[in-house]
Amino acid sequence: MPASRTTSLANKSESVKAERCGPTAAGMGMVSCHYCATLWKDVKTHDHCGRCGAKLHLRKPDSLNRTWAFLIAACIMYVPANILPVMITTSLLGEKQQDTIMSGIIYFWVSGSWVLAIIVFIASFLVPLFKLVVLTLLVIMARRHSDWRLLQRAKLYRLVELTGRWSMLDVFVVTLLAGLVQIKGFATIQAGMGIAAFAAVVILTMLASLSFDPRLTWDVTKHELGKPV
Repeated sequence: MPASRTTSLANKSESVKAERCGPTAAGMGMVSCHYCATLWKDVKTHDHCGRCGAKLHLRKPDSLNRTWAFLIAACIMYVPANILPVMITTSLLGEKQQDTIMSGIIYFWVSGSWVLAIIVFIASFLVPLFKLVVLTLLVIMARRHSDWRLLQRAKLYRLVELTGRWSMLDVFVVTLLAGLVQIKGFATIQAGMGIAAFAAVVILTMLASLSFDPRLTWDVTKHELGKPV
């Protein structure tokens, strides 16, 4: 294929991407301050905001690498969070029972507490897994500057932020049970290592969500690819 034809096809592809994404502030040479949200034009990266004095960045510095680091750490901690016991119950007779997240869900289901089992399953198992999968997808697509389903990806990121506030449900439940049971004197409940791993997963996914710059999703044209992120 001739070089001129290849160049023409590439330019046409970029123009199609630009039409699909629409104009962006980055494409128009505008930079927003991450601290006071003031919009500046004709400024350079690392210039200081004239309002609050903070450094200006076109995108969050090293956003994708930091998000990857938090995601990998969260994936590693996700395994012990589901294998190790989250709650250790000691009865008055000295008998100990260790429960993982899944064993607790099965217990609630078998005992007839289906609603509670479903809530714990969604909040403690599906939600962390959903956040890991979605954030991984968003980072990979942003790294490739893909224009695949841009609007749906933006909605997925907002959904991840929305579900993040419910991710600590398991930790709250164990803490509440430990306090109530010990006050009544029926048994002693202690948090296991699994709850620490689960809390680590929640915190790491929250940090990954905060580190990811959703505006990178829309940086798919050649003009914006050449700018530092």
